[in-house]
Amino acid sequence: LIMPSKKTIQLSHGGGGKEMDQLIHDLFFKAFDNPILTAQEDAATLNMCGHIAFTTDSFTVSPLFFAGGDIGKLAIAGTVNDLAMMAAQPEYLSCSFIIEEGFPLDDLKTIVNSMATELRKSGARIVCGDTKVVPKGCADGLFINTSGVGRILRPDISARNLQVGDAIIVSRDIGCHGAAILMARDGLTLESELHSDCDTLWPIIEQLLVANINIHAMRDATRGGLSAVLNEWAKASQIGINIDEASIPICDEVKGLCELFGFEPFDLANEGTFIMALPMDVAEGAIEVMQRYGHCEHAAIIGQVTDGHPGKVVLQTPWGSSRYLDLPQGELLPRIC
Repeated sequence: LIMPSKKTIQLSHGGGGKEMDQLIHDLFFKAFDNPILTAQEDAATLNMCGHIAFTTDSFTVSPLFFAGGDIGKLAIAGTVNDLAMMAAQPEYLSCSFIIEEGFPLDDLKTIVNSMATELRKSGARIVCGDTKVVPKGCADGLFINTSGVGRILRPDISARNLQVGDAIIVSRDIGCHGAAILMARDGLTLESELHSDCDTLWPIIEQLLVANINIHAMRDATRGGLSAVLNEWAKASQIGINIDEASIPICDEVKGLCELFGFEPFDLANEGTFIMALPMDVAEGAIEVMQRYGHCEHAAIIGQVTDGHPGKVVLQTPWGSSRYLDLPQGELLPRIC
């Protein structure tokens, strides 16, 4: 890889001249190589038909590198997962970088290569982008914005489609991303290594669609975690949701950090965990598909949709009591994505 002699990003890398051209061609084009991107037009020409899903997100995670991923992997997985939750096959992404002057070139290369690796999991391609360099002190290292479009393969999946009797399934143990970011920020070390769940979900969703599982709703449990998703669904569909706390998979490391800091694991962010609502009679079949093809060993039925307490989520505790599982309040843990 041919790079400028200096080992950090300079303001000239965003100036539209020789240095910027070299950065784009020797790093970004090399990592994200495809004919649409390298055509170098002012806009990408796309070939799409049918119902299209379109999403955008910005990533400001701190720190940029954490156990289980980095800002680059997070940017690709986050946008691809938003499309996947709409049963949309991810096809095209845009990517914009806002880079602080002085940012290490080796770190940027690592992040870009991480993005390229994550793209291969879904087959999506970055087809357009932008690079801006700001003076030192005007940004915290690196921010990334990604937008994505995909072709919807099943158009009837929605937060408004939950039905009484539906099972609620979680794909894996919850809270790992939020806990991993917290651990990285505070320099905590645990005897057992905790990693973010950051991952691309499209391969799992594709298998569920191929198996023709009758899915009513899906959502990746990012900011606000499980609590935010379930409350949004309850309000959107005007139904109630009962959740069995003992059935929710939570690893010991996440439990320990939550006890230490006073957090609720249900509120912690995830970046490779999704929630699904579907008829109870197909729930076990869905879990079998997920465990066989999606590496979702801890996938579990955690609750059921009810016609009682519409718009509310009720958590049944292991001690026989129950309480409302409310939306998280305040900024629990800033800059987790």
